[in-house]
Amino acid sequence: MKLEEIAGRTFEFARERFPVAKLNAESMLTKKVVPVHRMSWAYYLGGLALFFFLVQVVTGLMLLFYYQPTVSDAHASVEYITQHVSGGALVRNLHAWSSSAMILTVIVHVLTTFAMKAFAKPREITWVTGVFLAMLVFGFGFTGYLLPWNQIAVNATKVGLQSIEAVGQYLPGEMATWPTFVRETIQGEAAVGQATLSRFYALHVILLPFLVAGLLGVHLFQVQIHGMSCGVDVERVGTEKFFPFFVIKDLSVWGVAFLVLFVLGLCLPFESFFAYPLMEPYDPLGSTPEGIKPEWYFFFVYYPLELLPYWAVMLGMTAGTLGLLLSPWILQNASRRTLRAIAIAAATYLVVITLFGQSIYEVLKGVSP
Repeated sequence: MKLEEIAGRTFEFARERFPVAKLNAESMLTKKVVPVHRMSWAYYLGGLALFFFLVQVVTGLMLLFYYQPTVSDAHASVEYITQHVSGGALVRNLHAWSSSAMILTVIVHVLTTFAMKAFAKPREITWVTGVFLAMLVFGFGFTGYLLPWNQIAVNATKVGLQSIEAVGQYLPGEMATWPTFVRETIQGEAAVGQATLSRFYALHVILLPFLVAGLLGVHLFQVQIHGMSCGVDVERVGTEKFFPFFVIKDLSVWGVAFLVLFVLGLCLPFESFFAYPLMEPYDPLGSTPEGIKPEWYFFFVYYPLELLPYWAVMLGMTAGTLGLLLSPWILQNASRRTLRAIAIAAATYLVVITLFGQSIYEVLKGVSP
């Protein structure tokens, strides 16, 4: 293929995905419509995920006034916020509950968008940026887990970092050293300590929010230009105006979500619900607690790692991630029925492994030789 042809195709691809001439305030507010069909409820999930992210930002900024990102003071500062700052326990609970709610909403959003084949041309950029945003959301969960600096959080982070380094044994030649370099870069020193906490803190409150802001801008820009897709094999029942009807409904969903979050934050501390007490501060000479687990949203990879060879799980996760990113191209001819079956299978796996992973692990370990 000649260079001129490659350049022409690239320009045509960009022109179709970024038709900026279509973007104007009048079309966004008065002419934009939203498809109405039996899957229309899924259109509120993206906005709901954005709402939970905004709650994370606001409550996170409040927590920054008191949190101390040092190994000597981090745990004490979290205890001080929870027990002595007026409204501190509520803000911290809102931050924790909205974190889980955001991740859950993002997962459901990805699955429903996939099932509707809303990634089809010309929405490839919308889909790819959405998948990367989902990865960043999990990055928030991983980096934020360490910040309270308690015994379980630190030991769980050690396991997570070791799993990164373990990839190297399956890579050839010089590539085998890359995972170790990544782990050392994230960890910052020979053992998990102040450098690790500082880097996780910087990732959590600076780098990841900036990356999310940039990708979210492109994602929302694409949604505004191309509108909301009703996917394939869907009979559109009708349409409704984006403004004011859909916007009012969207904000109503936000209001209900905030009410639920507020009640949970006020009446049900996050740690007590998940049986995660604040626990003692990390002691490098202390014993490793039994039953170390990541947060619930990592169970989908945690339990398979307990039951299957490491290489098999990593191969499956890599294939799944690449499959998601490349869906607009490798599944461009797939029917909605096929995509819906894949989405239902993935959702079933996530629900079963999250709710019953421990029981499955105990049963399979009990029957294994």
